[in-house]
Amino acid sequence: MSRKMKISERAAAAKAASIRLGAVKTEVKNTALNEIAKALQEHSAEIVKANERDLEAARTSNLAAPLLKRLKFDEGKLADVCAGIHSLIKLPDPVGRTLCATELDEGLELYRVSCPIGVIGVVFESRPDALVQISTLCLKSGNAVLLKGGSEAAHTNRILGDTIARAAEAAGLPADWIHLLETRQDVADLLALDDRVDLLIPRGSNEFVRHIMNSTNIPVLGHAAGICHVYVAADADLDMAVRVTVDSKCQYVAVCNAAETLLVDAALAEAFLPRVQAALAACHCRLKGCERTRAIIPVEPATDEDWATEYLDAILSIKVVDGLDAAIDHINRYGSGHTDTIVTADRDQAERFLNLVDSADVFWNCSTRFSDGYRYGLGAEVGVSTSKIHARGPVGLDGLVIYKWKLYGKGQIVADYTGPNARKFTHKKLR
Repeated sequence: MSRKMKISERAAAAKAASIRLGAVKTEVKNTALNEIAKALQEHSAEIVKANERDLEAARTSNLAAPLLKRLKFDEGKLADVCAGIHSLIKLPDPVGRTLCATELDEGLELYRVSCPIGVIGVVFESRPDALVQISTLCLKSGNAVLLKGGSEAAHTNRILGDTIARAAEAAGLPADWIHLLETRQDVADLLALDDRVDLLIPRGSNEFVRHIMNSTNIPVLGHAAGICHVYVAADADLDMAVRVTVDSKCQYVAVCNAAETLLVDAALAEAFLPRVQAALAACHCRLKGCERTRAIIPVEPATDEDWATEYLDAILSIKVVDGLDAAIDHINRYGSGHTDTIVTADRDQAERFLNLVDSADVFWNCSTRFSDGYRYGLGAEVGVSTSKIHARGPVGLDGLVIYKWKLYGKGQIVADYTGPNARKFTHKKLR
């Protein structure tokens, strides 16, 4: 993984490597993943030391608290990513699966088979654990990857990238399947390489993702923001509603699947709001509310801007609404299509919410924080897609493959299927 090569040269090398990586057997990929986990553990002291260097520089530059929390990569985080790698090893290989098979005619069989996308460029935030998750998912799915992490994590990312590259190559993977980009200019150069990069996945702010989308001809998969909602219906169990709300907001505030707005049915507001206020106060969560909310509990006033804001901090906006449809309308107007949950005892009401809320992830009686590739059993995630293309929601292994059509024949030609004496297609499903 040479950092002396130009970005165009690295992308070209990754393109060549992706062809070979796409044909690597499952056993070899799994062995490489196991060796990566071992190497990360063996170099844990160096990795943590590099991260401490990044953290010290970040504190000196007054990096925002949520970003500082994401930046930390200690022994616990290292153990988590290694556990994720071992979980990934156990998952089926997504490459080479027959998705459908059709007999077009006797001796002429058509198969749709999953295959890697090719070269994936990922620009992500100040989370070193994301580098490990993304690179290993790309490895298992047979894709080469160009990674650009936050500059504040430069030392951590560098040692992680080098460790992963060396371990994978020693296990038999082609060299150059992984490259680390380090500067903003690297990203600008990357955006021009639509002949060598097959997919871009940007992770960051709404503004950043839109900048990427507007600056390249490479297909982009990503989410613009994580404006997630908890809706507490009129018949909700109060204890459950408090637990789900607090976990959705406070379990980890600096992530895209944390709730940013709480919607409360007017019929339950007077009983619920004081209870949830006390629970959120215990988590040091700052509250904003609409006029109806402020008539019940003392909170800061919320504006229309708050309903469309991804705080990524211990801040929650609250709105009292008149029923299920009003909640759905609010979510579809102000939400980002990421993750939204309803707390209700009524299955029919829950199903209406799940069907009409236009988001990638819609939940009933559980925290928005479950919206995660690892928790879904996808082998972590490269990101979350709010797009309506080939992958939506947490993008794991299945979101990193596409498919090709394979047609097996015995000398057939199209001319035989035209004219008055044409042969007929059977179009018989084989599986």
